[in-house]
Amino acid sequence: MPIMGSANFTYKISVVCILFVFVLNPFLGYGQNAKYMKDTLPSTWIENELFEQNLPSNDKWWMEFKDPILEKLISKAVEGNYDLLLAANRIDMAKANMRISQSGFYPQVGLEASWKPQSQSIGLNPLAAAQRENQNGIASLGLSWEIDIIGSVRNRAKADKQLFKASESEYNAVMVSLCAEVASAYISLRTVQKQLSVAKENLESQKSVLTIVEARFKTGLVSKLDVAQASTVYHSTLAMIPELEAQILNAINSISILLGELPWSLRSELEIFVDLPNPNTKVAVGIPADIIRQRPDVSAAEKTILSRAATLGATKADWWPKFYIDASFGYGSNNFKNFVSKDNMMWQIGPTLRWNLFTGLQLNQATKVARESLDMSVTSYNQVIITALGEVDNAMNFYSKSIEQIKATKEAVDQSQLTLDLSLDLYTQGLADFQNVLDAQRFLLSYQNSYVASQGNSLQRLIQLYRALGGGWQVEIK
Repeated sequence: MPIMGSANFTYKISVVCILFVFVLNPFLGYGQNAKYMKDTLPSTWIENELFEQNLPSNDKWWMEFKDPILEKLISKAVEGNYDLLLAANRIDMAKANMRISQSGFYPQVGLEASWKPQSQSIGLNPLAAAQRENQNGIASLGLSWEIDIIGSVRNRAKADKQLFKASESEYNAVMVSLCAEVASAYISLRTVQKQLSVAKENLESQKSVLTIVEARFKTGLVSKLDVAQASTVYHSTLAMIPELEAQILNAINSISILLGELPWSLRSELEIFVDLPNPNTKVAVGIPADIIRQRPDVSAAEKTILSRAATLGATKADWWPKFYIDASFGYGSNNFKNFVSKDNMMWQIGPTLRWNLFTGLQLNQATKVARESLDMSVTSYNQVIITALGEVDNAMNFYSKSIEQIKATKEAVDQSQLTLDLSLDLYTQGLADFQNVLDAQRFLLSYQNSYVASQGNSLQRLIQLYRALGGGWQVEIK
Protein backbone atom coordinates (compact mmCIF):
# COMPACT_ATOMS: atom_id res chain seq x y z
CA MET A 1 0.00 0.00 0.00
CA PRO A 2 1.25 3.55 -0.59
CA ILE A 3 3.03 5.36 2.19
CA MET A 4 0.95 8.25 3.62
CA GLY A 5 2.82 11.35 4.79
CA SER A 6 2.00 15.00 5.53
CA ALA A 7 2.34 17.52 2.76
CA ASN A 8 5.03 20.20 2.73
CA PHE A 9 2.27 22.78 3.04
CA THR A 10 1.31 21.42 6.46
CA TYR A 11 4.91 21.68 7.65
CA LYS A 12 5.15 25.30 6.49
CA ILE A 13 1.90 26.30 8.17
CA SER A 14 3.01 24.62 11.42
CA VAL A 15 6.36 26.43 11.45
CA VAL A 16 4.73 29.81 10.76
CA CYS A 17 2.17 29.34 13.52
CA ILE A 18 4.81 28.21 16.02
CA LEU A 19 6.92 31.30 15.31
CA PHE A 20 3.79 33.44 15.49
CA VAL A 21 2.91 32.11 18.93
CA PHE A 22 6.44 32.44 20.31
CA VAL A 23 6.53 36.07 19.20
CA LEU A 24 3.19 36.84 20.86
CA ASN A 25 3.73 34.59 23.87
CA PRO A 26 5.18 37.30 26.17
CA PHE A 27 2.09 39.44 25.53
CA LEU A 28 -0.53 36.76 26.10
CA GLY A 29 -0.48 37.06 29.87
CA TYR A 30 -1.73 33.55 30.50
CA GLY A 31 -0.76 31.74 33.66
CA GLN A 32 0.13 34.92 35.53
CA ASN A 33 -0.68 34.74 39.22
CA ALA A 34 -3.41 37.07 40.37
CA LYS A 35 -2.28 40.05 42.36
CA TYR A 36 -2.99 39.81 46.05
CA MET A 37 -4.57 42.71 47.86
CA LYS A 38 -1.93 43.00 50.55
CA ASP A 39 -3.05 44.94 53.57
CA THR A 40 -0.46 46.50 55.81
CA LEU A 41 -0.14 44.19 58.79
CA PRO A 42 1.09 45.53 62.15
CA SER A 43 4.48 44.35 63.33
CA THR A 44 3.16 43.11 66.68
CA TRP A 45 0.02 42.42 68.65
CA ILE A 46 -1.11 44.52 71.60
CA GLU A 47 1.45 43.97 74.34
CA ASN A 48 0.41 41.62 77.15
CA GLU A 49 2.54 39.65 79.60
CA LEU A 50 0.58 36.48 78.80
CA PHE A 51 1.77 36.38 75.19
CA GLU A 52 5.17 35.93 73.58
CA GLN A 53 6.11 37.18 70.12
CA ASN A 54 7.78 33.88 69.14
CA LEU A 55 6.50 31.88 66.21
CA PRO A 56 3.79 29.64 67.70
CA SER A 57 4.18 25.89 67.65
CA ASN A 58 1.93 24.24 65.07
CA ASP A 59 2.16 20.82 66.65
CA LYS A 60 0.63 19.32 69.80
CA TRP A 61 -0.20 22.49 71.74
CA TRP A 62 -2.38 20.38 74.06
CA MET A 63 0.82 19.02 75.60
CA GLU A 64 0.91 22.30 77.55
CA PHE A 65 -2.06 21.03 79.60
CA LYS A 66 0.05 18.12 80.88
CA ASP A 67 -2.94 15.78 80.80
CA PRO A 68 -2.12 12.29 79.45
CA ILE A 69 -5.80 11.42 79.07
CA LEU A 70 -6.38 14.40 76.77
CA GLU A 71 -3.30 13.46 74.74
CA LYS A 72 -4.62 9.91 74.36
CA LEU A 73 -8.07 11.11 73.28
CA ILE A 74 -6.70 13.41 70.59
CA SER A 75 -4.47 10.62 69.28
CA LYS A 76 -7.52 8.35 68.99
CA ALA A 77 -9.56 11.09 67.30
CA VAL A 78 -6.87 11.56 64.65
CA GLU A 79 -7.13 7.87 63.81
CA GLY A 80 -10.90 7.40 63.92
CA ASN A 81 -12.77 10.66 63.30
CA TYR A 82 -15.04 10.35 60.27
CA ASP A 83 -14.81 14.01 59.22
CA LEU A 84 -11.04 13.58 59.05
CA LEU A 85 -11.42 10.41 57.00
CA LEU A 86 -13.69 12.26 54.57
CA ALA A 87 -11.08 15.00 54.24
CA ALA A 88 -8.50 12.31 53.46
CA ASN A 89 -10.81 10.94 50.76
CA ARG A 90 -11.05 14.41 49.24
CA ILE A 91 -7.25 14.50 49.07
CA ASP A 92 -7.25 11.20 47.16
CA MET A 93 -9.85 12.54 44.73
CA ALA A 94 -7.88 15.73 44.15
CA LYS A 95 -4.74 13.69 43.58
CA ALA A 96 -6.54 11.54 41.01
CA ASN A 97 -7.78 14.66 39.18
CA MET A 98 -4.23 15.98 39.17
CA ARG A 99 -2.99 12.74 37.61
CA ILE A 100 -5.70 12.99 34.96
CA SER A 101 -4.54 16.48 33.98
CA GLN A 102 -0.88 15.44 33.98
CA SER A 103 -1.68 12.60 31.60
CA GLY A 104 -1.98 15.27 28.89
CA PHE A 105 1.82 15.50 28.87
CA TYR A 106 2.05 11.98 27.45
CA PRO A 107 1.05 10.61 24.06
CA GLN A 108 -2.27 8.89 23.63
CA VAL A 109 -1.91 5.46 22.08
CA GLY A 110 -4.82 3.46 20.68
CA LEU A 111 -5.39 0.20 18.89
CA GLU A 112 -7.90 -0.21 16.06
CA ALA A 113 -8.87 -3.51 14.47
CA SER A 114 -11.78 -4.38 12.21
CA TRP A 115 -13.01 -7.24 10.02
CA LYS A 116 -15.69 -6.49 7.44
CA PRO A 117 -16.84 -9.34 5.19
CA GLN A 118 -18.66 -8.20 2.02
CA SER A 119 -20.75 -9.90 -0.61
CA GLN A 120 -21.23 -8.40 -4.10
CA SER A 121 -23.36 -9.65 -7.01
CA ILE A 122 -21.73 -10.17 -10.44
CA GLY A 123 -23.84 -9.86 -13.58
CA LEU A 124 -26.77 -7.86 -14.89
CA ASN A 125 -29.51 -10.02 -13.44
CA PRO A 126 -29.26 -9.90 -9.65
CA LEU A 127 -31.39 -13.06 -9.32
CA ALA A 128 -29.16 -15.16 -11.49
CA ALA A 129 -25.87 -13.41 -10.84
CA ALA A 130 -22.95 -15.04 -9.13
CA GLN A 131 -21.75 -13.75 -5.75
CA ARG A 132 -18.25 -12.46 -4.98
CA GLU A 133 -17.23 -12.38 -1.34
CA ASN A 134 -14.51 -10.19 0.18
CA GLN A 135 -13.11 -10.16 3.70
CA ASN A 136 -11.49 -6.79 4.35
CA GLY A 137 -9.46 -6.49 7.58
CA ILE A 138 -7.37 -3.76 9.19
CA ALA A 139 -5.28 -3.57 12.35
CA SER A 140 -3.34 -0.44 13.30
CA LEU A 141 -1.69 1.21 16.27
CA GLY A 142 -2.27 4.96 16.45
CA LEU A 143 -0.46 7.68 18.44
CA SER A 144 -1.44 11.29 19.05
CA TRP A 145 0.80 13.58 21.12
CA GLU A 146 -0.10 17.18 21.85
CA ILE A 147 2.96 19.42 21.85
CA ASP A 148 2.04 21.89 24.59
CA ILE A 149 3.63 25.00 23.13
CA ILE A 150 0.99 27.48 24.31
CA GLY A 151 0.55 25.99 27.79
CA SER A 152 -3.00 24.68 27.79
CA VAL A 153 -2.08 21.28 29.20
CA ARG A 154 0.58 22.70 31.48
CA ASN A 155 -1.75 25.25 33.06
CA ARG A 156 -4.57 22.79 33.58
CA ALA A 157 -2.14 20.38 35.23
CA LYS A 158 -0.89 23.24 37.41
CA ALA A 159 -4.45 24.20 38.34
CA ASP A 160 -5.29 20.67 39.51
CA LYS A 161 -1.96 20.38 41.31
CA GLN A 162 -2.74 23.51 43.32
CA LEU A 163 -6.22 22.16 44.09
CA PHE A 164 -4.54 18.99 45.35
CA LYS A 165 -2.33 21.08 47.63
CA ALA A 166 -5.37 23.05 48.73
CA SER A 167 -7.12 19.79 49.68
CA GLU A 168 -4.12 18.93 51.86
CA SER A 169 -4.41 22.32 53.57
CA GLU A 170 -8.15 21.73 54.03
CA TYR A 171 -7.31 18.39 55.64
CA ASN A 172 -4.99 20.22 58.01
CA ALA A 173 -7.78 22.70 58.76
CA VAL A 174 -10.07 19.81 59.70
CA MET A 175 -7.26 18.51 61.92
CA VAL A 176 -7.02 21.89 63.68
CA SER A 177 -10.77 21.92 64.24
CA LEU A 178 -10.84 18.31 65.44
CA CYS A 179 -8.05 18.73 68.00
CA ALA A 180 -9.70 21.88 69.33
CA GLU A 181 -13.15 20.26 69.51
CA VAL A 182 -11.82 17.22 71.40
CA ALA A 183 -9.94 19.45 73.83
CA SER A 184 -12.99 21.70 74.26
CA ALA A 185 -15.30 18.74 74.94
CA TYR A 186 -12.77 17.32 77.39
CA ILE A 187 -12.50 20.60 79.31
CA SER A 188 -16.31 20.82 79.40
CA LEU A 189 -16.39 17.34 80.92
CA ARG A 190 -13.81 18.18 83.59
CA THR A 191 -15.56 21.47 84.36
CA VAL A 192 -18.90 19.78 85.02
CA GLN A 193 -17.19 17.04 87.05
CA LYS A 194 -15.51 19.72 89.16
CA GLN A 195 -18.86 21.43 89.69
CA LEU A 196 -20.31 18.08 90.76
CA SER A 197 -17.47 17.70 93.25
CA VAL A 198 -18.17 21.21 94.58
CA ALA A 199 -21.88 20.41 94.93
CA LYS A 200 -21.11 17.24 96.90
CA GLU A 201 -18.65 19.08 99.17
CA ASN A 202 -21.26 21.76 99.88
CA LEU A 203 -23.83 19.04 100.41
CA GLU A 204 -21.69 17.56 103.18
CA SER A 205 -21.16 21.00 104.71
CA GLN A 206 -24.88 21.78 104.53
CA LYS A 207 -25.71 18.42 106.08
CA SER A 208 -23.42 19.23 109.00
CA VAL A 209 -25.18 22.58 109.48
CA LEU A 210 -28.57 20.84 109.29
CA THR A 211 -27.43 18.42 112.01
CA ILE A 212 -26.39 21.36 114.22
CA VAL A 213 -29.72 23.13 113.71
CA GLU A 214 -31.72 19.97 114.46
CA ALA A 215 -29.74 19.48 117.67
CA ARG A 216 -30.42 23.08 118.73
CA PHE A 217 -34.11 22.62 117.89
CA LYS A 218 -34.34 19.50 120.09
CA THR A 219 -32.88 21.44 123.00
CA GLY A 220 -35.37 24.27 122.40
CA LEU A 221 -32.79 26.87 121.45
CA VAL A 222 -34.26 27.54 117.98
CA SER A 223 -37.57 27.21 116.25
CA LYS A 224 -38.70 24.69 113.63
CA LEU A 225 -38.24 27.47 111.03
CA ASP A 226 -34.46 27.19 111.24
CA VAL A 227 -34.65 23.45 110.61
CA ALA A 228 -36.92 23.92 107.58
CA GLN A 229 -34.64 26.60 106.11
CA ALA A 230 -31.49 24.49 106.59
CA SER A 231 -33.27 21.50 105.03
CA THR A 232 -34.36 23.62 102.04
CA VAL A 233 -30.79 24.67 101.28
CA TYR A 234 -29.59 21.06 101.64
CA HIS A 235 -32.22 19.60 99.29
CA SER A 236 -31.84 22.39 96.71
CA THR A 237 -28.15 21.47 96.45
CA LEU A 238 -29.07 17.79 96.30
CA ALA A 239 -31.40 18.53 93.36
CA MET A 240 -28.49 19.95 91.37
CA ILE A 241 -26.62 16.63 91.27
CA PRO A 242 -28.79 14.65 88.76
CA GLU A 243 -28.56 17.46 86.18
CA LEU A 244 -24.77 17.64 86.58
CA GLU A 245 -24.49 13.86 86.21
CA ALA A 246 -26.55 14.02 83.01
CA GLN A 247 -24.25 16.76 81.65
CA ILE A 248 -21.24 14.55 82.41
CA LEU A 249 -22.69 11.68 80.37
CA ASN A 250 -23.53 14.09 77.55
CA ALA A 251 -19.95 15.40 77.49
CA ILE A 252 -18.56 11.84 77.41
CA ASN A 253 -20.86 10.97 74.53
CA SER A 254 -19.69 14.06 72.62
CA ILE A 255 -16.06 13.01 73.04
CA SER A 256 -16.84 9.45 71.92
CA ILE A 257 -18.53 10.68 68.75
CA LEU A 258 -15.53 12.90 67.93
CA LEU A 259 -13.34 9.82 68.31
CA GLY A 260 -15.58 7.82 65.97
CA GLU A 261 -16.62 5.42 68.73
CA LEU A 262 -19.91 4.37 70.29
CA PRO A 263 -21.30 6.94 72.76
CA TRP A 264 -20.93 4.73 75.85
CA SER A 265 -17.55 3.22 75.02
CA LEU A 266 -15.53 5.74 77.08
CA ARG A 267 -17.74 6.06 80.17
CA SER A 268 -15.75 3.75 82.45
CA GLU A 269 -12.56 5.65 81.62
CA LEU A 270 -13.81 9.24 81.67
CA GLU A 271 -16.22 9.05 84.60
CA ILE A 272 -13.17 8.99 86.89
CA PHE A 273 -12.71 12.59 88.03
CA VAL A 274 -9.52 14.43 87.05
CA ASP A 275 -8.97 18.05 88.08
CA LEU A 276 -8.79 20.87 85.56
CA PRO A 277 -5.38 21.91 84.20
CA ASN A 278 -3.88 25.22 85.22
CA PRO A 279 -5.28 27.83 82.78
CA ASN A 280 -2.63 30.48 83.46
CA THR A 281 -0.30 29.61 80.59
CA LYS A 282 2.00 31.87 78.63
CA VAL A 283 1.19 31.54 74.92
CA ALA A 284 3.50 32.07 71.94
CA VAL A 285 1.41 33.92 69.35
CA GLY A 286 4.11 35.19 67.02
CA ILE A 287 3.39 38.29 64.94
CA PRO A 288 0.35 38.97 62.73
CA ALA A 289 2.25 38.05 59.56
CA ASP A 290 2.92 34.57 60.99
CA ILE A 291 -0.79 33.79 60.80
CA ILE A 292 -0.56 33.77 57.00
CA ARG A 293 2.07 31.01 57.18
CA GLN A 294 0.51 29.14 60.09
CA ARG A 295 -3.20 28.75 59.41
CA PRO A 296 -4.24 25.96 57.00
CA ASP A 297 -7.33 27.82 55.80
CA VAL A 298 -5.17 30.75 54.67
CA SER A 299 -2.85 28.31 52.91
CA ALA A 300 -5.81 26.63 51.19
CA ALA A 301 -7.18 30.00 50.03
CA GLU A 302 -3.77 30.98 48.64
CA LYS A 303 -3.42 27.73 46.71
CA THR A 304 -6.93 28.18 45.34
CA ILE A 305 -5.82 31.51 43.88
CA LEU A 306 -2.88 29.82 42.18
CA SER A 307 -5.23 27.20 40.77
CA ARG A 308 -7.67 29.79 39.43
CA ALA A 309 -4.81 31.77 37.86
CA ALA A 310 -3.56 28.66 36.09
CA THR A 311 -7.09 27.89 34.88
CA LEU A 312 -7.31 31.41 33.44
CA GLY A 313 -4.02 30.81 31.63
CA ALA A 314 -5.39 27.57 30.20
CA THR A 315 -8.53 29.27 28.86
CA LYS A 316 -6.41 31.95 27.19
CA ALA A 317 -4.22 29.26 25.64
CA ASP A 318 -7.35 27.69 24.10
CA TRP A 319 -7.61 30.71 21.80
CA TRP A 320 -4.47 29.65 19.93
CA PRO A 321 -3.73 26.69 17.69
CA LYS A 322 -2.84 23.30 19.13
CA PHE A 323 -0.03 21.21 17.68
CA TYR A 324 0.09 17.44 17.59
CA ILE A 325 2.37 14.71 16.41
CA ASP A 326 0.11 12.08 14.87
CA ALA A 327 1.38 8.68 13.82
CA SER A 328 -0.04 5.27 12.98
CA PHE A 329 1.31 1.89 12.00
CA GLY A 330 -0.59 -1.20 10.94
CA TYR A 331 -1.70 -3.64 8.26
CA GLY A 332 -4.73 -3.75 6.00
CA SER A 333 -5.72 -6.40 3.44
CA ASN A 334 -8.49 -8.62 2.13
CA ASN A 335 -6.17 -11.59 2.22
CA PHE A 336 -5.78 -13.00 5.70
CA LYS A 337 -3.19 -15.56 4.69
CA ASN A 338 -0.53 -12.89 4.11
CA PHE A 339 -2.04 -10.20 6.34
CA VAL A 340 1.21 -9.05 7.99
CA SER A 341 3.28 -9.01 4.85
CA LYS A 342 5.29 -5.98 3.80
CA ASP A 343 2.93 -5.22 0.93
CA ASN A 344 0.02 -4.80 3.37
CA MET A 345 1.91 -2.46 5.73
CA MET A 346 0.72 1.13 6.14
CA TRP A 347 2.07 3.96 8.31
CA GLN A 348 2.04 7.68 8.64
CA ILE A 349 3.69 10.29 10.86
CA GLY A 350 3.67 14.05 10.83
CA PRO A 351 2.65 17.26 12.59
CA THR A 352 -0.96 18.34 12.79
CA LEU A 353 -2.33 21.80 13.45
CA ARG A 354 -5.83 22.27 14.87
CA TRP A 355 -7.20 25.74 15.37
CA ASN A 356 -10.76 26.50 16.32
CA LEU A 357 -11.28 29.73 14.42
CA PHE A 358 -14.90 30.14 15.42
CA THR A 359 -16.70 28.64 18.42
CA GLY A 360 -19.37 31.21 18.97
CA LEU A 361 -18.81 32.83 22.38
CA GLN A 362 -17.55 29.69 24.05
CA LEU A 363 -13.87 30.62 24.38
CA ASN A 364 -14.61 34.22 25.28
CA GLN A 365 -17.08 33.27 28.00
CA ALA A 366 -14.79 30.53 29.35
CA THR A 367 -12.02 33.11 29.81
CA LYS A 368 -14.47 35.51 31.42
CA VAL A 369 -15.66 32.83 33.86
CA ALA A 370 -12.06 31.95 34.74
CA ARG A 371 -11.19 35.61 35.32
CA GLU A 372 -14.22 36.15 37.56
CA SER A 373 -13.37 32.98 39.45
CA LEU A 374 -9.85 34.29 40.03
CA ASP A 375 -11.19 37.63 41.30
CA MET A 376 -13.53 35.80 43.65
CA SER A 377 -10.72 33.66 45.03
CA VAL A 378 -8.59 36.77 45.68
CA THR A 379 -11.50 38.41 47.51
CA SER A 380 -12.06 35.23 49.50
CA TYR A 381 -8.36 35.08 50.37
CA ASN A 382 -8.38 38.63 51.70
CA GLN A 383 -11.50 37.87 53.73
CA VAL A 384 -9.87 34.75 55.19
CA ILE A 385 -6.84 36.78 56.30
CA ILE A 386 -8.96 39.50 57.91
CA THR A 387 -11.11 36.90 59.65
CA ALA A 388 -8.03 35.03 60.89
CA LEU A 389 -6.48 38.17 62.36
CA GLY A 390 -9.78 39.08 64.00
CA GLU A 391 -10.17 35.60 65.50
CA VAL A 392 -6.67 35.69 66.98
CA ASP A 393 -7.11 39.17 68.42
CA ASN A 394 -10.50 38.28 69.92
CA ALA A 395 -9.14 35.04 71.39
CA MET A 396 -6.19 36.88 72.95
CA ASN A 397 -8.49 39.46 74.52
CA PHE A 398 -10.92 36.86 75.86
CA TYR A 399 -8.12 34.76 77.29
CA SER A 400 -6.36 37.63 79.04
CA LYS A 401 -9.66 38.85 80.54
CA SER A 402 -10.57 35.32 81.66
CA ILE A 403 -7.41 35.21 83.78
CA GLU A 404 -8.51 38.42 85.49
CA GLN A 405 -11.96 36.89 86.06
CA ILE A 406 -10.42 33.83 87.75
CA LYS A 407 -8.49 36.00 90.20
CA ALA A 408 -11.56 38.09 91.12
CA THR A 409 -13.80 35.04 91.49
CA LYS A 410 -11.23 33.27 93.68
CA GLU A 411 -11.23 36.23 96.02
CA ALA A 412 -15.05 36.09 96.18
CA VAL A 413 -14.86 32.37 97.09
CA ASP A 414 -12.37 33.04 99.89
CA GLN A 415 -14.48 35.83 101.34
CA SER A 416 -17.71 33.83 101.11
CA GLN A 417 -16.04 30.91 102.91
CA LEU A 418 -14.91 33.28 105.65
CA THR A 419 -18.43 34.72 105.85
CA LEU A 420 -19.91 31.25 106.29
CA ASP A 421 -17.42 30.32 109.01
CA LEU A 422 -18.03 33.54 110.95
CA SER A 423 -21.81 33.48 110.62
CA LEU A 424 -21.99 29.81 111.67
CA ASP A 425 -19.75 30.51 114.68
CA LEU A 426 -21.92 33.45 115.76
CA TYR A 427 -25.09 31.39 115.22
CA THR A 428 -23.90 28.49 117.39
CA GLN A 429 -23.12 31.00 120.11
CA GLY A 430 -26.59 32.46 119.79
CA LEU A 431 -25.23 35.84 118.74
CA ALA A 432 -26.60 35.95 115.17
CA ASP A 433 -29.69 35.00 113.21
CA PHE A 434 -29.73 31.81 111.11
CA GLN A 435 -30.56 33.83 107.99
CA ASN A 436 -26.90 34.93 107.83
CA VAL A 437 -25.85 31.29 107.69
CA LEU A 438 -28.37 30.53 104.94
CA ASP A 439 -27.18 33.44 102.81
CA ALA A 440 -23.54 32.49 103.34
CA GLN A 441 -24.24 28.90 102.25
CA ARG A 442 -25.98 29.99 99.07
CA PHE A 443 -23.31 32.54 98.19
CA LEU A 444 -20.49 30.07 98.83
CA LEU A 445 -21.99 27.46 96.50
CA SER A 446 -22.69 30.08 93.85
CA TYR A 447 -19.20 31.59 93.97
CA GLN A 448 -17.52 28.19 93.99
CA ASN A 449 -19.49 27.21 90.89
CA SER A 450 -18.55 30.51 89.28
CA TYR A 451 -14.90 29.92 90.14
CA VAL A 452 -14.93 26.48 88.51
CA ALA A 453 -16.81 27.88 85.51
CA SER A 454 -14.26 30.70 85.16
CA GLN A 455 -11.41 28.16 85.18
CA GLY A 456 -13.13 26.07 82.53
CA ASN A 457 -14.00 29.18 80.52
CA SER A 458 -10.37 30.34 80.59
CA LEU A 459 -9.20 26.97 79.29
CA GLN A 460 -11.84 27.14 76.55
CA ARG A 461 -10.58 30.59 75.59
CA LEU A 462 -7.03 29.23 75.49
CA ILE A 463 -8.15 26.41 73.18
CA GLN A 464 -9.87 28.96 70.95
CA LEU A 465 -6.63 30.93 70.82
CA TYR A 466 -4.63 27.87 69.78
CA ARG A 467 -7.28 27.10 67.18
CA ALA A 468 -7.19 30.66 65.84
CA LEU A 469 -3.40 30.46 65.60
CA GLY A 470 -3.82 27.39 63.40
CA GLY A 471 -1.93 24.99 65.63
CA GLY A 472 -2.27 21.25 65.96
CA TRP A 473 -2.31 19.97 62.39
CA GLN A 474 1.11 18.36 62.19
CA VAL A 475 0.01 15.29 64.12
CA GLU A 476 1.58 11.91 63.48
CA ILE A 477 -1.04 9.32 62.54
CA LYS A 478 -0.05 5.90 63.83
